[in-house]
Amino acid sequence: MRRSQELPPRCPRPTHELLQLLTRPWTMHILWVLSTSGPTRFGALRRQIDGISSRLLTERLRNLEEKGFIYRHYEPTIPPAVTYGLTKRMQEISEALDKLDELAHKWQDEDAKAGRKRKPRAS
Repeated sequence: MRRSQELPPRCPRPTHELLQLLTRPWTMHILWVLSTSGPTRFGALRRQIDGISSRLLTERLRNLEEKGFIYRHYEPTIPPAVTYGLTKRMQEISEALDKLDELAHKWQDEDAKAGRKRKPRAS
């Protein structure tokens, strides 16, 4: 392992791997939508996550399913219905997601009161 790839001192491997998974672009947003909306079909997820491509959403969902964080339920109807939801493993992290949501709203209110505006996202 090269020096730049070494783990920081005192960083437990399981924590490192979890953070590596959760900090990938769009991953936390997907999990947040599933935690607030409950089981959701692919198209609804895509509409709720502004800016994510279908290809990237599919990739992230597959990765999260492989790691046991979400489940995929397939109904062989015409057209097929595929629903995604959180597994028990991810439901355990819902407290952290709820706290992040509380902080985001609190800071938004504080910024509004202080007259600070959020920078618009680049298009």
